[in-house]
Amino acid sequence: MSTHAAARVAAPTRREQILREAARLFAERGFHGVGVDEIGAAVGISGPGLYRHFPGKDAMLAELLVGISERLLAGGRLRVTEDGASRGGSPDALLDALIEGHIDFALDDRPLITLHDRELDRLRDTDRKRVRQLQRQYVEVWVDVVRALYPALAENQARVTVHAVFGLLNSTPHLTRPEALPDRTATAALLHRLARGAFEAAGS
Repeated sequence: MSTHAAARVAAPTRREQILREAARLFAERGFHGVGVDEIGAAVGISGPGLYRHFPGKDAMLAELLVGISERLLAGGRLRVTEDGASRGGSPDALLDALIEGHIDFALDDRPLITLHDRELDRLRDTDRKRVRQLQRQYVEVWVDVVRALYPALAENQARVTVHAVFGLLNSTPHLTRPEALPDRTATAALLHRLARGAFEAAGS
């Protein structure tokens, strides 16, 4: 495949562009503070043109929050199978893989963390229940790995620790000033050390 062809394949679709800009605007100004016309302008199409892709803002929000929950779960499962196998499959390596994957999310999808915290209750019941179900499954992927690494840690304690680590890693949107975060590599390394430290404290 040529370089130009690869670039075309990798380019985000119009739908993906709309979702990315909607997430950014919703996170910055709130769901009700953003109009369809503004989202359209951000991607270079008319507001009414968005309706060819989504029936409305509610559908965008649902796809954003359900979609990221699905991706986190799929990514977590992948890391404990394929990525874990490539690292030797030890619980220690699996936990590192899970932490690295969640750090990528926490650094690269900060608007979605803000959206989840502020707007989850705006989803219709079926979508909100789906998000919660996916999140519970994602937590259990972590709990299994944590308990394999720290077998003396009770299941409920492992679950509490996983939630606490998510809270730590998902704190990145609160660091709003550009200077509040060091460069990405340094930030990822710091978050990784903090997460591992939390698990080690719980398992000791």
